[in-house]
Amino acid sequence: MRFMVIVKANKDSEAGVLPDEKILADMQKFNEELAKAGVMLAAEGLQASSKGARVRFSGGKRTVIDGPFAETKELVAGFWLWQVKSKAEAIEWLKRAPFEDTEVEIRQVFETEDFAPSDPTGKLRAAEERLRQQVTSKR
Repeated sequence: MRFMVIVKANKDSEAGVLPDEKILADMQKFNEELAKAGVMLAAEGLQASSKGARVRFSGGKRTVIDGPFAETKELVAGFWLWQVKSKAEAIEWLKRAPFEDTEVEIRQVFETEDFAPSDPTGKLRAAEERLRQQVTSKR
């Protein structure tokens, strides 16, 4: 099972304040544990929303909204993508993360087989699997 672990933004991350050396070192150690265990598939921090944009889709219209965005609690500051056996395992890993005074969200990622009821012939799932292999082979 894959899970996206979503780290929420705060006023410091939105202001572009980088973590101090101790926090970076603690996070590096944690990431090394995740990698050694074969859990971490990806991990990235995100720039402040002032460097981003949103695209709103309404019918055939596309509207671009430049950042920054006001609701900091609704923003993402970073993420991991983990491969684990269960949500419980993801939670146990996350409890070990070197965070203080924050909230982190865990969301299961859809797998190709989850779409079987909507794809009785399997054509779309096969095409999705080919695409995933193509993307993975380019890394």
